Amino acid sequence: MKSIAIGMHLRAEDVQPLAKAVSASNLIVSAIDVDDDQPLSDRDLMLRVADIRAHLLERATFIAVRYGFTFRSTSEAEGKIGSNAPRWRKLLEENRTRVELTLKVPAASPLPKPDRHAFNSGADYMRALHAAKNAAGVDEVFKRAAGQHIASLCVENRWLTRDSSSVELAGLIERDRVPSLAAAGESLKRACPDVPFLLSAPWPLEVFADVDHE
Repeated sequence: MKSIAIGMHLRAEDVQPLAKAVSASNLIVSAIDVDDDQPLSDRDLMLRVADIRAHLLERATFIAVRYGFTFRSTSEAEGKIGSNAPRWRKLLEENRTRVELTLKVPAASPLPKPDRHAFNSGADYMRALHAAKNAAGVDEVFKRAAGQHIASLCVENRWLTRDSSSVELAGLIERDRVPSLAAAGESLKRACPDVPFLLSAPWPLEVFADVDHE
């Protein structure tokens, strides 16, 4: 039997009975148990974890961990949490009333993803891939409008480049301001009608907890 971690929390009562609450490294790890031979890529399992995540966020803000974090004992969980524990606990204490939002938008001048077969070495391919990703940017008019209508609602925000074709604004926002995002999104749409975007919230802490996205 193995446990799939879902997130890091401050209190066990924020987790139970939706998931198992494991005390590790002065944090509470939410998790579900599955058989050792259960493939993590199983669609039903992934949907189950996503559903539990959503219900956990309704209770309290938590730090989401990358899907695939599994453990079989408390000591193994603590080993994987490692030196992140004090920082994560501090973040949870400071951002108890906050959640994340995301604003995804196509890159203004995307470069095509490089063809792996066009390179003689893996290192050359990775450099080209990195260059294509870094070349992705957002239209400056849209960026200013997003700052006015969306980022202004946030306690903190940052622009991220996920790949060579899209850019994302991540924001840390007070829970009680989330309902105002619908109107803010409409205002942004009127300001930049030709730029498609996807605005969504609430999300658990991830970008602002520096959780690995790779």
